Amino acid sequence: MKTVNQKLIPAGTVPSTQKSKHIGSKVSTIILHVLLILASVVMFGPFLWMAFSGLKDLAQIFQVPPTLFPNPWRWENISRSLTAMPFDKAYINSAYISVIVVLSQLLTCSMAAFSFAKIDFPFRNALFILFLSMLMVPEQVTIVPLYIILKNLGWLDTHLSLIVPDALFSAFGVFLLRQFFMGIPRDLSEAAYVDGANMWKIYWRIMVPLIRPALASLAIVSFLGNWNSFFKPVIFLSSTDNFTVPLMLSTFKGLYVTDWTLMMSGSAIAVMPVLLVYLVLQRNIIEGISMTGIKG
Repeated sequence: MKTVNQKLIPAGTVPSTQKSKHIGSKVSTIILHVLLILASVVMFGPFLWMAFSGLKDLAQIFQVPPTLFPNPWRWENISRSLTAMPFDKAYINSAYISVIVVLSQLLTCSMAAFSFAKIDFPFRNALFILFLSMLMVPEQVTIVPLYIILKNLGWLDTHLSLIVPDALFSAFGVFLLRQFFMGIPRDLSEAAYVDGANMWKIYWRIMVPLIRPALASLAIVSFLGNWNSFFKPVIFLSSTDNFTVPLMLSTFKGLYVTDWTLMMSGSAIAVMPVLLVYLVLQRNIIEGISMTGIKG
């Protein structure tokens, strides 16, 4: 008999190759986390600077060398920024305009996306490409004809000028939701159709519940865009009572003098709803965007 000499590995020991791989993965994980922490500090730094600058006096903002923390802390700047202009009304205006536009886009975009993804009709792909071409047209190109239309309708200096055009459709929203609808197997809709469900029931009861991550992603993106919108409000609105939050913040900047403390404080307060919405629903954004190109 041939005997084979083998070295017995004691129990509880790990081979050197596995140990080196384990150490390498730990090192790479630590390096990755350090880089992510540094990147988050860099991205969060301007917000901290804005928030702390809103609690300084004007001399400290232009102090050289600059300091991050106020000395002393001017907490009264918060109340001054809210009472210097009718910010309460601006918050209400921005809130209800953003909510109406978001809810309307969720309905119109999901219906259009369902049609492009699940309903066969003549020239469907050509119409979808034509529809997507609107993403390549800058907003500044269409603002003049839109202004003329709103003027003829008598909607200038009203919130209808901000609600109706954006609530009717969104090319990005249709594209995003269509990709999700394309990832749902056609067997579901065909089985429901055989069972006697019409297109509306298939859309509302079967398809819409399956694309909730995409709807949440579209809702967040739409809310952020409408809350931070400045281009259209500055063109369509002229009365202070109709101003939105970004437009109200611009009133702190004068022709010769700008109250930077109030602007920084007001900007920090204006960002809070956006941060709150993002922190609550950020998982839906990541899930919705990451699944956009997946097809079943």
